[in-house]
Amino acid sequence: MKAGSVLVLGGARSGKSAHAEALAAASGLERVYVATAEPRDAEMGERIAHHRARRGALWRTVEAPDALEQAVAAEAAPGRAVLVDCLTLWLSNLLLAGADLESRCRALSGLVGRLPGLLVLVSNEVGLGIVPENALARRFRDAQGRLNQDVAARADRVVFVAAGLPLSLKGPCE
Repeated sequence: MKAGSVLVLGGARSGKSAHAEALAAASGLERVYVATAEPRDAEMGERIAHHRARRGALWRTVEAPDALEQAVAAEAAPGRAVLVDCLTLWLSNLLLAGADLESRCRALSGLVGRLPGLLVLVSNEVGLGIVPENALARRFRDAQGRLNQDVAARADRVVFVAAGLPLSLKGPCE
């Protein structure tokens, strides 16, 4: 896939990031990784370092823990694959900052399918578990579910990854 949009969903440690990276690499396009994580503790710092090492030198990284919509719009270009990893961390950053989730999610999902090049978005599927006990966690789960639905509706392809195995939900599985 040389152009279009792909949403890659899965649970924690499902292999979704590796699958998304493989899709971007297989495109043969210039690769840009838009990171939403911030190393707020040692464990997250290790995860970020692991992801960077796995990607290697062929990727340019753009940090966008908050201004994701602007970063994606600025980086999208013909001949370029932009990978966003991940929508879940971005959404949690917004929630903790007290941002207007609805308008920010609408702005981001409105870009999907309208940008040049290849856009690959990674997101966690958080709706398969038990109902969270506290109101903040329920608000996050609901917002994540709505964001995933909006992005999936606009994406050309949607892939669900479990145990490292991709399952096509929309469009061809490559």
